[in-house]
Amino acid sequence: MSRTSTPPVSMEIASLIAAAKAVRAHAHAPYSKYFVGAALLTRSGRIYVGCNVENASYGATICAERNAIAQMVAAGERHPIACVVVTQGPTPGSPCGMCRQVLAEFAADMPVVLVAAQEGEADVLEQTSLATLFPSGFRPENLEGAALVNASGAPPRGPSRAPRRRAP
Repeated sequence: MSRTSTPPVSMEIASLIAAAKAVRAHAHAPYSKYFVGAALLTRSGRIYVGCNVENASYGATICAERNAIAQMVAAGERHPIACVVVTQGPTPGSPCGMCRQVLAEFAADMPVVLVAAQEGEADVLEQTSLATLFPSGFRPENLEGAALVNASGAPPRGPSRAPRRRAP
């Protein structure tokens, strides 16, 4: 990862940073007070944003990155080509493992820019990639040709599968 306070960024990345900063203001983070905004650029050129939405039941919290993916999917798109995540503090925050897994569902690799927004100071940026953040992720292709089995190693039984009959 390269880290600098003023890296050269493309106009597309600059637009994503602005979008992620804007949506970050809408984050619901009453417990952690850690506001996060994310923006995805898709192959079509559209930008989708998401912010973190915390819940008193912490497991129900939705991260900004997954929220942005959900917005993208809800709009009928499936191909992100760049991601920006804006957090607070002196150092950029990185997507959690669950967010990395969800991002990897839709992209084998893409640029990821992590931004620490600091009031009154220059932003701190880290430029990396999804492949760097999640090098050996479980991806859709891992399921190709996989046979579904239950804990005993037998194929699952269910309403769509006829029960096995014993030989007389």
